[in-house]
Amino acid sequence: YQRKFWEFSTGKMVTEYEWINELEESKKPRLREIRKDLLSSFDLIKRNVQELAEAGNFNFDALNNRLKARSGETLNDLFKSKIEALEDENREGSRLYYDNVLKNIEKFKGANIPIKLVTVPWLKEYEKHLLADGKGYTTVGMHMRAIRAILNAAKVTGTLKEFNYPFGAGRYEIPTGKGRKMALTLNQIKQIMNYSDGNPKTEFYRDLWIFSYLCNGINFTDLIQLKFSNIRDGEIDWLRQKTIRTTKEKAPIQSFITPEIQAIIDRWGNEPKPENYIFPILEKEVSAKELKLITKNHVSHCNQRMKRIGKVLKIGSISTYTARHSFATVLKRSGANIAFISESLGHNDLKTTENYLASFEREERKKNASLLTQFPAEKTEAEETQEQENTIQAQ
Repeated sequence: YQRKFWEFSTGKMVTEYEWINELEESKKPRLREIRKDLLSSFDLIKRNVQELAEAGNFNFDALNNRLKARSGETLNDLFKSKIEALEDENREGSRLYYDNVLKNIEKFKGANIPIKLVTVPWLKEYEKHLLADGKGYTTVGMHMRAIRAILNAAKVTGTLKEFNYPFGAGRYEIPTGKGRKMALTLNQIKQIMNYSDGNPKTEFYRDLWIFSYLCNGINFTDLIQLKFSNIRDGEIDWLRQKTIRTTKEKAPIQSFITPEIQAIIDRWGNEPKPENYIFPILEKEVSAKELKLITKNHVSHCNQRMKRIGKVLKIGSISTYTARHSFATVLKRSGANIAFISESLGHNDLKTTENYLASFEREERKKNASLLTQFPAEKTEAEETQEQENTIQAQ
């Protein structure tokens, strides 16, 4: 500004080679995390620069005062600032995520937590608190990643110094939860497709679940926003809302319309006009907050119906998420290329897909392990004599 530069420390360290050749596209976990943090820091500063510039009040002192003022001195203030920013950006899913973490933090240590108290022992104690509250390690990981993102932003503004930063090697390392098996077999899916209790609502949500399974495991947020304009040349294509803000290339996901998918559209769909939603859930464009509420409501109804179906068929608990896991796992079991599965799911890299699939196959491994000792039964003398006679006749 006015030919002067102001530098902000990122608190990150990379080699010159990594910066030039690897950081932008690398799939290494460390570099991916650094890239994500840098982008988050840049967005924070850029947003404040733009707001000051639009008001005609920009200068470096104003920027720094604004960043520090918005950052606050407590962890609670930092979370609230983040939640407000997400609300302004209509990122309702992320807003709810950070809001939920904040509520749990305040349940743990109150509404006024100084940042300097967020240390390695504090994080370990919070982890124990979440586990004691019935949360799993997957949930613990989600909470800790939210806190880490908040503290990364605090480092950029100078609110938190690097030597007080509690995350990383030799400090607090975020645990990784092991996913439970959720994928169904083809026979179980066939049972679901053939199930009926005579209730139209059950059949509607059963068919939405089947549609999700057949349509690349599409989540309900994307499913209810599909329009007939998304159908082209016998395929449905859409952009995955969950990752549209974080992916550099906006590649659509595509799913071929099978006879089963078409039958579900014909049975429950609106009039096939390009401007119409495929399913009669949305009538018009809605805000991000309204969309989140509508999606949550229909996911809840679907899960209730599918849980009953699972109980009747003795399959176990079934949810909308089971459809996505089953899509990926059935393809894997059938020998499909993992690159195709990854692209169909809308994942950014193969490693994500590999991790996604890794925990689903315990039963498959158990079955295959038993094959190693399934020795043939010993034949009786009469069976051996008959086998010899059959061989002689064949010759």
